[in-house]
Amino acid sequence: MSELIMQVTDMEVILSECLGFCYGVKRAIRIAEEHADGKSCTLGPIIHNPQMVERLRLKGVGTVDDLSEMEEGTIIIRSHGVGPQVYEEAKAKGLKIVDATCPHVKKAQLSAKELTGDGRQVIIIGEKNHPEVKSIFEWSNKRAIILETEEDAINFAPCPKLGIVSQTTVSGENFVKIVAHLLGKSQDIRILRTICTATDQRQKAALELASKVDVMLVIGGRNSANTTRLAQLCEKKCKTYHIETAKELAPEWLKKSNKVGITAGASTPDWIIGEVFKKCQRI
Repeated sequence: MSELIMQVTDMEVILSECLGFCYGVKRAIRIAEEHADGKSCTLGPIIHNPQMVERLRLKGVGTVDDLSEMEEGTIIIRSHGVGPQVYEEAKAKGLKIVDATCPHVKKAQLSAKELTGDGRQVIIIGEKNHPEVKSIFEWSNKRAIILETEEDAINFAPCPKLGIVSQTTVSGENFVKIVAHLLGKSQDIRILRTICTATDQRQKAALELASKVDVMLVIGGRNSANTTRLAQLCEKKCKTYHIETAKELAPEWLKKSNKVGITAGASTPDWIIGEVFKKCQRI
C-alpha cells in the first residue's frame, strides 16, 4: 500500500508506505478460507489477530488448542508453524493435515534443523513464549537455546560450534546487537538471518513515518509480536498508541496534532486499517 495523505481540517493523516497483511499471512488466510467447511480447525489462532480469527470462525473454520480436541476432520497448521511431532500425532489420529506455515517460518525451522545436524549449538534470537519460536525450537530437536536480550547473550557460555537463527519478526536492530555479543563465544559460528523481508520493510517504513508526525497509531492484535515491535520502535520517535480496532481510538489523542501517522502489523486486515483511517478523517 503506497503512502497516502488525507487532509482533515488542519490535520494530515498519513498511512505508512508498508503496512498490513504480509505474504505469509495472506497465504495462511487463503488456505484457511479454502477449507472453510465446518469440519476444519486451526491449531491455535491461524494469525495473531482476534478479529480475523472470529471472521474465519463465522465462515466455518474453528480453532483448537490441542490435537486431543479433534477426532476427525482437517487440522490446519497455523502461520507460526509447529514442531515435527505435531505432524506425526495428527497423522496417527487420521486427521487431514493442511499446512499454512509461513514459508519464512518454515525456512527458520529447517535452518535450525540443519544447524543442529551439523553439530552446532543452535541459538534462536526471539521471544521464548512465542509460538513461532517454540516451533523453531522443536525443529532443533529441542536442543536450541533461546536468547531474548543482550544480557542473555552476554551470559551465554562459550561453545565449540555455534549456529544462529532468529524469529522471523524480531527487530533487525536487536538481532545485530545480540549477535555482536555472541561473536566472541565461539571460533566456529554460522549465522542464518531468518528475519523476513516484510518485517524489515514495515519497521523501516514505520520509523521513517514516526519521525515526521506528532502521533503514531499502530494497529494490530495485542498478541501480535510484530505489531508490538512496531509500536515499540515508533515510541522512540513520537507519541504512539497501539490499538486493535477503531473503537479504541480516542479523539483527544489527536486533537492537538498536525500530522498523524498510521501503520499496522503484518497480521492486520485492510478493513480494520480502513476503519481507523476513516475515524481519523472524522475527528
